Amino acid sequence: MKKVMIFGTFDIIHMGHIHMFKEALEHGDHLVAIIARDCNVERVKGVGLLHSEEERLEFLKHIDIINTVCLGNKENPYSIIEEHKPDVIALGYDQKEYVDKLSDFLTTKNIEAKIVRLKPYLENKYKSGKIRKYIERIV
Repeated sequence: MKKVMIFGTFDIIHMGHIHMFKEALEHGDHLVAIIARDCNVERVKGVGLLHSEEERLEFLKHIDIINTVCLGNKENPYSIIEEHKPDVIALGYDQKEYVDKLSDFLTTKNIEAKIVRLKPYLENKYKSGKIRKYIERIV
């Protein structure tokens, strides 16, 4: 079994996410989705969330192509990688947080995971930040 791991906030699930899940799964046969913790999202993005981490966890559990869904670690976002030992880590096309030290972490922990960067899917339409702004305008 070839395990692929993805990371994200997944606050507003949209077709860009579905594309991401499918593309990530092309690199293996078991998809593990790690959901960013509320405290980390607020610290990194500086915005509140529409859905709690528990709600986001429940949403993703109902997406059939994802095999395993779990919350990330509050203190050390890399530790979940050591716990699951993926064969592939699939990063979103615009994912910037925690990427700079990822290779060093894998080397230090002797985890032989390939890092791939996923392609965008209609990023001018399906991007959570754009959808959030649209929702704020109409509400």
